Amino acid sequence: MNIQMVDLLSQYDKIKIEIDTQITNVIRSSIFVKGGKVTEFEENLRKYLHTGHVIACGNGTDALQIALMALNLNEGDEVITTPFTFVSTLEVLVLMKLKPILADVDPDTFNISPESVMNCVTEKTKAIVPVHLYGQCSDLESLMNIAKTHNLVLIEDACQALGTEYHFTNGETVKAGTIGDIACNSFFPTKNLGAFGDGGAIYTSNDELGNSMRSIANHGMGIRYHYHRIGMNSRLDAIQAAILDVKLKYLDQYILARQNAAAFYDHELSGIQGLSIPVRATYSSHTFHQYTLKVPGRRDELQKYLKEKGIPSMVYYPIPLHLQEAYQFLGYKPGDFPIAEELSQQVLSLPMHTELSNDQLNFIVAAILEFFN
Repeated sequence: MNIQMVDLLSQYDKIKIEIDTQITNVIRSSIFVKGGKVTEFEENLRKYLHTGHVIACGNGTDALQIALMALNLNEGDEVITTPFTFVSTLEVLVLMKLKPILADVDPDTFNISPESVMNCVTEKTKAIVPVHLYGQCSDLESLMNIAKTHNLVLIEDACQALGTEYHFTNGETVKAGTIGDIACNSFFPTKNLGAFGDGGAIYTSNDELGNSMRSIANHGMGIRYHYHRIGMNSRLDAIQAAILDVKLKYLDQYILARQNAAAFYDHELSGIQGLSIPVRATYSSHTFHQYTLKVPGRRDELQKYLKEKGIPSMVYYPIPLHLQEAYQFLGYKPGDFPIAEELSQQVLSLPMHTELSNDQLNFIVAAILEFFN
């Protein structure tokens, strides 16, 4: 059985005519950079999110950098984030000569712990960057309270959570990425809304920040050839925008397919001794960019067994960022973030995408049950 972690080709085959038509339209328009289809996609995504501004850019890493540049932070300013995520979140802080302050994560949701964040706040703290890991929101209401109390900026790294919904205690429900001061997204091909290459976007409802970030992403320009600030060159090309605009129409359908696959995994794998299924937070939906198990003590053994059966799996992430060679200069050591370190030895993500068939799901589950029996 041909099982993939992500089946992008089968997804494309179902909307091939729409995708190919839109690509051809871009080529015929000869509008490849900015304007045209890029502007149209930005507006459609803005409406989907119900936010004020969507600024498309080159990738999710650029989105984070543009967001931070717009805040006019100074060298050495402290920004709190998580050690249990993809490297971009920390990488950008270091490149901008800010001081990353890491906070441990929640053992159930894997997202940054508000209690740990609170213990990290100092007079030098300027921002908090929570990561909505695997498709589930961080505890944003708690983090917002911390940010307001200490006059901090909240930047959502929502690169894995487009379409996720956050549920406030007052009953209000909004999309991930529309809650903090700024949010960042990635359109890497394997994301819930993925391009056929790199792409990213920044969101905000703050007009001043929105205008500043749009300028920064385009060399700091306002009026053409008038440079109002230091900027960078980070633009989503029109062909990728056209692809994303087609797929945006199917995003809720794609999310439902992921959630249905996750529900099947949940039903079949719950109650197995030595394995924990993903925990759903009461304050967030889960769009399952990844379906991630905890397998204490036997993770590598299970991964090897699945590989022998022809079933792919991945470890996101095997080494917390504070223990990575490149970031030893930050001064952290083993034991500083025990939950993140423990999770890095336990997590295992199963195949998760929009095209998983019942036969494939049954085959994956049968192999896991066989392993534990």
